[in-house]
Amino acid sequence: MLPSFQESLDGDERELESSEEGPGLAEGRRPERSSSSSSSSSSYYCLWHQGVDSDDGSPSSTTAETPSSDDFSLSLVDTNLPAEAETELRSFIAKHLAKGAFFEGMGSIASVELSIPESRVGCYHCLLQPEKHAEAASSESSLCPLDYVVCFLGGSEKGLELFRLELDRCTQDLKIALDAEQHNLETCVQPLLRTWFEDSVCPIQRVVQLFQEKLACVLHAALSYTPVEVKESDERTKEDINRFLRAASLQGLVQEATMTSLCMAMNGEQDTSVVIDCSGPQPQFHNAGSNKFCEEWTQVFLNGSEGGNPFLFRQILENFKLKAIQDINNLKRFIRQAEMNHYALYKCYLFLKNCGSGDVLLKIVKVEHAEMQEAKNVITVLEEFVRESAVA
Repeated sequence: MLPSFQESLDGDERELESSEEGPGLAEGRRPERSSSSSSSSSSYYCLWHQGVDSDDGSPSSTTAETPSSDDFSLSLVDTNLPAEAETELRSFIAKHLAKGAFFEGMGSIASVELSIPESRVGCYHCLLQPEKHAEAASSESSLCPLDYVVCFLGGSEKGLELFRLELDRCTQDLKIALDAEQHNLETCVQPLLRTWFEDSVCPIQRVVQLFQEKLACVLHAALSYTPVEVKESDERTKEDINRFLRAASLQGLVQEATMTSLCMAMNGEQDTSVVIDCSGPQPQFHNAGSNKFCEEWTQVFLNGSEGGNPFLFRQILENFKLKAIQDINNLKRFIRQAEMNHYALYKCYLFLKNCGSGDVLLKIVKVEHAEMQEAKNVITVLEEFVRESAVA
């Protein structure tokens, strides 16, 4: 037996309660300021040649038996750590190498305690084998190639985990620099090491500070997969914006086919690209969209600016994406109910009205349900509801 209309509305109010909350109000979505208490400006790096001491004292990158940590030869290439702290970190890395805990190109993150002002910091470490070294190792050459081990230290273990993809990209750039035929430590390698924190961790913070209230337009573009064109900007600002868009997108969280179709749909529409003109003292947006959802989350970002912690900005961004995914899943559930229960159709409408991002959610579910006729019918009615509501 179908519920009465009033019972249906009572149920709607309970189910829609979470969609009416402001961003960050739910306990599970609160960013923790204490999770990254280390100073955001304190960052360190260390790069070593890596080999294993053979019987004749020469370094070798392979050995038939599992070596002890004393067998590993780590020759310092460059670091900004104090000597005592570098020795402590070297011992930590050697022990992990002896345990076989390193895999080429796959970074790991741990917490280490060193003789530095911060005492305990997060440590991203990765084994790198440049291509030329790999070719030499696979040949019958008598030369013993050396691998590299790189460490990036800063913030906390939990904080660095938020930037794993960015740090992986940074180590790949470093690997390319190390592989260059005439690579020079000062011109190719050191700049990447010295700017790892600025390039991998700080872009989100810089974008928030650059756009302020207009950040809502950037969030909306990322959420809707709208193409963004940056004009009259220096390379660093352009790269910061692109990195922010990659980090804010739902790539990997929504079905890949849905994202591909949505990108094609947005790229296929005329005049859909958002243009950011940086020629003046303040960036100007053209053809940009926004909604209540993105505007509310922009305020959360701006409130986080008080502490100046780049790790906090990334946590807020992850919470923003989590809430968007929750809203997408809720809408999909309501649509499935609406296929069999006409009262649920009104529930869908109430949800879209209250969630603050109905324009984007409808586009996403429309693409995902393109081959499902009953769901398409529901979405068509919802689109009509939304248009009529906007006119009214």
